[in-house]
This record gives sequence, C-alpha cells and structure tokens, in this order.
Amino acid sequence: MSTSTTARHRRACRPSTPLTELGQRMGPGARRGLATVASSGLVLTIAASSATAAGSESTALPRVDISAAAAEAVTAMITTPSVVAPADVTWSVETLEAVAKAPRVVTVAVERPAAAASRSGERPALAEATETAAATEVAPAPAPAASASAIVNYARQFVGTPYVYGGVTPAGFDCSGFTQYVFANSGIGLPRSSSAQASAGTRVSAAEAQAGDLVWWPGHVGIYTGNGNHIAARQPGTALYEGAIPHSSPVFIRIG
Repeated sequence: MSTSTTARHRRACRPSTPLTELGQRMGPGARRGLATVASSGLVLTIAASSATAAGSESTALPRVDISAAAAEAVTAMITTPSVVAPADVTWSVETLEAVAKAPRVVTVAVERPAAAASRSGERPALAEATETAAATEVAPAPAPAASASAIVNYARQFVGTPYVYGGVTPAGFDCSGFTQYVFANSGIGLPRSSSAQASAGTRVSAAEAQAGDLVWWPGHVGIYTGNGNHIAARQPGTALYEGAIPHSSPVFIRIG
C-alpha cells in the first residue's frame, strides 16, 4: 500500500522585525530617515540568507529584540538630523544697501574771554587799547573855572590889609602879590610881577569886561569888581580897599 503525503510550503513573505512595525507606524519621510540611520550602522539587523528562508518549511526565522537600537536611532535622527544638499544647489544672498548719514552737528555759540597778549605783535595793540580805556575811564573831568563872584568875594575878605612892598601874604600885600594870592586860592597860577600878569590872559575891551577880570596899567594891577570899580593894594601907607578905577584907560585881562 502506497501512501502519498502532500507537503505544504509557507507563503513567501518579508521578514518582520520591531523595526518593520516601527517603520509602518511612521510616515514615509520618517521611514527614509530610519533607513538612513540603519544603513549607517546604528541599527543592527539579522541577515538571513534567502536560501535558508526558502529551504526551511517549518522553522521560523530567528527574532532579535532591536527595540533599544531603534529607539537610539530615532533619538539620533531627531537630535542630529543629517541634511543632504544636491551637488548643483545654488546660494543667493540678498544685497543690503547701506546709506551713511553725516552726524548732526550742533553749533553752540560760546563767548570766550579775550586771549592774553602774546610776546610778539599783540602786546603793543593790547597796551594801546588798555591806555585808551584807562584814559576814557580814569581821566578826571576838567576842573570848573573859578566863578567871577567867588574870586571877588574872596578878594573882599582882605580889605584893610596894609600895603607892604613885595608882600604876598595877608600880613601885607603889594598889588601883584595880592592878585597872585587871590587867584591861587581858585587854583589859577599867576606870575609874580604886574608886568608879567599883563600877558597872563586875554585882553578884552572895557565894554566886555566882567567882574573877576584883572585891571592893569603900567606899574599897577588889581581885580575888577564891576561898575567901574576894582579892589587892590594901591600904594605904600594906604590899606587895601575897593573903589573906583583912577586910571583913564586901564587894560582888562580875562584869566582862564
């Protein structure tokens, strides 16, 4: 009796590993990245020869737990992704235009003190300016001319003083000594002699004569008090007094 036995063959299929299941759950891009990591040696797979797989009917392929390696590969892929650029890639950089603007200048007017004079040509100019300023600020105003009334009033104080030849003090006067003393009190200097006093001022006519002018004729001089009168030390033995001019044509001299 012959007995025939029909052999059953396992349907051909791809080997399944935990990495295969992980790849199926990932998208296409993730699977390609995982394959890249695996081909780099981070994931170890079991190489089974196609001949052994075809010849073994009932023996299952050995299963290896590579979950730890797969997790490491995924972590490496996420933390250190690899970027592959095509060889013919081109790069372009946008050109930026830089515009330089001049800084804002603020002008402040500052009044500076005058520079000190140098040792060269500036010193004469500075000295001249200083002298001019000093003359303007320090020069005293001219003393006011003595009034006629002041001269006449002061002369009248000496009425009664005795005549003394060569006398120049209130103890005794001669004619020119008296006029010199009175005008000196008003700050006006006269020569000592009567002949010299005739040229000490400006001669005026009798119509122009004013009180305080000198009255002169040869050998005598006095002070005009107005209205044809004068005050003078006239002659020895006669005290100084005020009265009419005895000379018919006296000369009047304006002093100052």
